[in-house]
Formats: sequence, structure tokens, C-alpha cells
Amino acid sequence: MTWRATLNLDYALEAGRTVARYAHEGPLRVLKSLYPEGDITCHNVLVHPPGGLVGGDTLQMALSVAAGAHGLVTTPGATRFYRSEGPSAVQHTTVRLAAGARMEWLPLETLLYSGCEAENTLVMHLAPGAEMMGWDLSCLGLPHAQQAFVAGRFSQHIEMPGHWLERGTIRADDARLLHSPLGLAGRACVGALFFLSGSPLERQRSEDALAQARALLQDSPLRSVAGVSAVNRHVLVLRLLAPHSEEAMACLRQVWSAWRQTLWALPATPPRIWAM
Repeated sequence: MTWRATLNLDYALEAGRTVARYAHEGPLRVLKSLYPEGDITCHNVLVHPPGGLVGGDTLQMALSVAAGAHGLVTTPGATRFYRSEGPSAVQHTTVRLAAGARMEWLPLETLLYSGCEAENTLVMHLAPGAEMMGWDLSCLGLPHAQQAFVAGRFSQHIEMPGHWLERGTIRADDARLLHSPLGLAGRACVGALFFLSGSPLERQRSEDALAQARALLQDSPLRSVAGVSAVNRHVLVLRLLAPHSEEAMACLRQVWSAWRQTLWALPATPPRIWAM
């Protein structure tokens, strides 16, 4: 049996409060809105009751944020792509931000079980004046359980049209990519944290954010396999490799916290679900 699910999640600013409204079909839900840092920022948790995707499953999500609103979305646990007998499992997310909107896309890691056929797409459209922070962490196999990624395929597409596109495929039989020093060098986790702006970033803001991230990376156990750069005047990206998800997620959260304060003058208020 395959699952097909859709979710439309819309944020709007109403009487000084960001309000979330959603509609769904299939097994995809949004938990109630939380406001741990005041009325402007609305925190939500996406829940997929089946617990993972198998061949033929499709999750289709569309998120929008209206002018002046600020939405933050996370998940209660890892997204799992399980072994497939042939067809691909697909997750497709589209984000649209109006002028002056803010969005944080912070799902926990994606676990790619050996034998999966997985496709993950994230496309983000930002109007001038809109800004967004997000991350992606993909982990091959289950290293702690001694289950390596020895079969299957994972394709990923992350895009801010007109400004940034990252697209690639990892195949379990691609030994050069998985094990070469010029590839993943045997590391199971690939991660990225990004800051996007619909308008060109001021030079000083960009330089301050880059300097802060580099200072934090100097004290990180991943400093030799992580780096941060300005792709252009609209995009800042931190990229890293890690042997396990814990080290990678700790690094992403640390820099996210710092960038939140530096770029938005907001405290590092993590979603409550992360502490459970």
C-alpha cells in the first residue's frame, strides 16, 4: 500500500499575531501553533503518522508566508526513506514568501535506508524584502546500527529560482563519490544551513554572518569538513560532512542560533519539540 499526502500551510499576520492555517489530504498533519517567543513568530510541527516513506509514497507540501508574518516549521523526528522494491518515494516542498515575510524551515534529519529509491525537492520563492533560514541534513544508512548504505539511490534538488540551485544524486554503487577523499570520504551525513534574501544582502550583514559562522566552526569537531560562503548577494550557505547525524545537527543548530541573533536580532529560541 502506498500513501499520497498533501499539505497547504499558510501564515498571515493578523492583529499583530502570526496565524497559521492549513488544509491537508492523507497522512500529513500540523500540530497546534505555539508562541514561545511572542506573537510574531508562530512555531509548528509537521507530523507524518506512517513514520516514513516507501516506494510509491508521495508527500507534497506548499507553504506560504504573507507580508510581516514569521513562520517556523520543524518535525518531531527524522524523515525516513525505507527500502523500495522499485518505485521512488517522493517528498516535494514549495515555499513562497511575500515581501517582508520570514520563514524558518528546520526539519530534523533525513534517514536514507539501504535500498531506498528517494527523491527530495525543496523550492523557495522569495519576494524582495523576504528572508528565510533553513537546513537540510541527509544521512546514508544507519551507522549506529552498523547498516551501511549499500544499495539504492537518493536524488535531491534545492533551489531559490534565479539565485541558487543545488541538485545531485547519490547512488550506493558510486564508490568514488562515497569513499574518495574528493567525495564523502566514507562519511554518512551531508548537511547544509542556508540563509536566503529576496533582496541583495548588505555587505556588512553578510560579512558579519560569515565571520561568526567561521569562528564557531573553528571550535567544532567538524571544522576540517565544514565551510561557509556567500554564493551571491542573496544566498549564504554552510556545508558540512559528518560521520553521524548528532555531530552534524549540533553544528547546524549552533550556527542557526548565532545567525538568528546576528541577522534578525532574535534570541535563539529552539522549538519545544527538540527538548523532548
